[in-house]
Amino acid sequence: MLISKSKGSVLKNTQTMVILSLFIALSIVLGKQISFTVGAIRISFENLPILMSGIFFGPIAGAIVGACADIIGCLVTGYSINPIITLGAISIGFISGMLFKTTSVDNLKWKLILSIGISHIVGSMVIKSIGLYIYYHYAISILILRVPLYIVIGSLETTIIYMLIQNNAFKNQLDRITSRL
Repeated sequence: MLISKSKGSVLKNTQTMVILSLFIALSIVLGKQISFTVGAIRISFENLPILMSGIFFGPIAGAIVGACADIIGCLVTGYSINPIITLGAISIGFISGMLFKTTSVDNLKWKLILSIGISHIVGSMVIKSIGLYIYYHYAISILILRVPLYIVIGSLETTIIYMLIQNNAFKNQLDRITSRL
């Protein structure tokens, strides 16, 4: 099943809320604590839990996880909240969930490549780069480096999510959770 088919809200299910909260915490840890900064470029997997929430639980869940992870992560670490970067995180969760849910591609691998690739193009490469340019005045020559960076990171995230979905134990648990929605 992999994604909720119900007409009800995923936010009405306590078990799903707990999982989404864990995705928020994981995104904060991966993005703010376990990351590598090289000059103006930060290398992290903060978007992996955001993508997973969108793909597994739908676009609204992905958007909520993206927003909460960015805002809470900034508050916890002392970063200033940049609303454009928050919008980028929201779009990553929403677009990945929406494309995964509505795309008519039957091949799981290509469906993930499309969903994650477009999410990163819009959210990471365009929106977040605009936020970095406007608020922090990063040079375009630095921001352009985000394109190859997110091609690599997106490829790794796609591989991780694909491997999780292919794992029978993980897939069975995910199907058990999403069937209740």
